Order: sequence, then structure tokens, then C-alpha cells
Amino acid sequence: MVTILRLLGRRLAALPLMILGITLLVFLVLQAAPGDQASSALGDGASEEAKQQYRQENGLNDPLVLQYFRFLGKLLQFDLGVTTPPAKSVASMIGSAFPLTLQLTFLGVLIAIVLSLAFGVLGALYRDKWQDQLVRVFSIAAIATPSFWLGILLIQWFALGSNPLFPSGGIATPESGFGGWLNSMALPALALGIPVSASLIRVVRTSMVEELDRDYVRTAIGNGVPYREVVSRNVLRNALVTPVTVLGLRVGYLLGGAVVIEMIFALPGMGQLILNGITNLDVNLVQGVVLTISITFVLVNIVVDLLYLLINPRIRTV
Repeated sequence: MVTILRLLGRRLAALPLMILGITLLVFLVLQAAPGDQASSALGDGASEEAKQQYRQENGLNDPLVLQYFRFLGKLLQFDLGVTTPPAKSVASMIGSAFPLTLQLTFLGVLIAIVLSLAFGVLGALYRDKWQDQLVRVFSIAAIATPSFWLGILLIQWFALGSNPLFPSGGIATPESGFGGWLNSMALPALALGIPVSASLIRVVRTSMVEELDRDYVRTAIGNGVPYREVVSRNVLRNALVTPVTVLGLRVGYLLGGAVVIEMIFALPGMGQLILNGITNLDVNLVQGVVLTISITFVLVNIVVDLLYLLINPRIRTV
């Protein structure tokens, strides 16, 4: 417990510096983006005097350093600003859209974990046999399949025709209950999780093979411990350290992929927000979405670091 708290303390101490770096990078990238915020807010038909007045009122003519510190000051107050007219609170819009993106990401992670464990363990236990070859074919095919293209295929296969199994887009209403929600999220989650599972399958298989070849496995089997028990209680647990590391790094891909998948399946999540922000050159909206996703990625990796200690107690002594 002391080791876990020490690790958590170090990660939390470094968190403000990481968030500061994220805010600076996002701010500079958006400031360098082409386009004029005044023209986007007032329309191309607005006069130059009106545009200049808009820039003056919103501090767009101030030095970048002053704009950045003003942005930081608002961020410390959890104020992400408002969108271009019609003015809406960016924080409230993200508060409505982000839960859906988290739900989709969670389902994608769950599918990736289930598939990677099932196929990775299968390939390791039957290495170089026909089962292993099938696992390799599946993983290679899934790695080569972009999530957006897989989403379109899933719509064609399961959401079109006279008897569709799933809806082609949109989110179920609250009256539909859990079953309706899961039905509407199934295809997007599969499109998101299957490509991620492919890379994890190879990692799980490799880690399992390495553990199965260790001396303690032969010793345990020689002492009469059942092979299945050795695999489930020792080999699998020790082999999960590396896959958990890779999964933590892939969460960023899952969050970014969820944004694209949401647009394909017409889900009102962060994907719709960032598309609107980029289309309208709405800097406040794009900043808010990117910062939310980036900070979530950092927090998830802190959780992954803690999972190392829970999965493999040997790390606690390092």
C-alpha cells in the first residue's frame, strides 16, 4: 500500500506540469491554424471595422503571452469560454457530449481486452498449430483494417437491408433502457475495439509464450500442479504486465478513434463538437475538446501505472 501511495503521489505531483505543457501546446497550435476568428464569428460579409472591434473586445490583438495567461486564468476557474455565435458555454457542451465518448471508449476497451485475452492465450497455448495460425491471420487482418472503414462495413452488413440487426446510427433514447443503449452502441464499439485488439493479441501471445517457457512453470508442473491452474493463476497474471502497458498507450488511439467513429455513426459525442469547432474555426470549442481528451489520456495512464502494482506484486519491491 505504501508503494502504491508513493507512486500515486509522484504521478499527481507531476500532473500540473503535464497539464501546463498540454495547454501551451494546444494554444500555440490553434493560434497557428489558418483562418480568422473574427470572420468565423461575424461572417465573411462583416465589415473590417466590425471585425476589428470583435478582435479588440475579445483580446485577439493582444500579445500571445497575454492571451495565453488569460486563457490559463479562465481554465483555472473551469471556464472554457463560449462558442462563436450563437454563444453557448463550451464547458456545458462538453459536459453533455463527453459521457457518450467515455461510454464508447469503455466498450471499445472492453471488446479489445476480451478479444486479446481470448485469442492471445489461445495462440500461446497452441503455438505453431492451426489455432495459432488462425489467430495470426485474424490479428494481421484486424491491424490492417482502419476503424472508420470497419465501421462502414459493419453498417452495410448488420444495419442495412430489410431486417437490420442494429441501427445504422444515433443513440437510443433513455426510454429504451440498457438494451436499447447497448444495441445502438454495439457496432461503434466493435469498429473501435477490433483494430485495437489486434495489436494486443500479439503482445498477449508473446508474453504468454515467454512465461510458459520459464523454469517455474516446468517446476510447478513437475510437482504435480495442474497445468490449467499454473496457466490461470501464475502465467496469465505475470504475462499481463506488458499488455497493460500497451493498452494504456492505446487509450489515446481509442479516444481519438472514438471521435471519428462518432461521426460515422452520427453519435452526439466529442466528435460532433470538434467537427463543428474546426468547421467554424471556433478556437474555444476546439481547445476545450482537445484539452479534455488530452487530460483524460494522462489520467488513464496514471491508473495504468497503478495497475502494474496490482497485477504483479514483484514490481512493488523495485
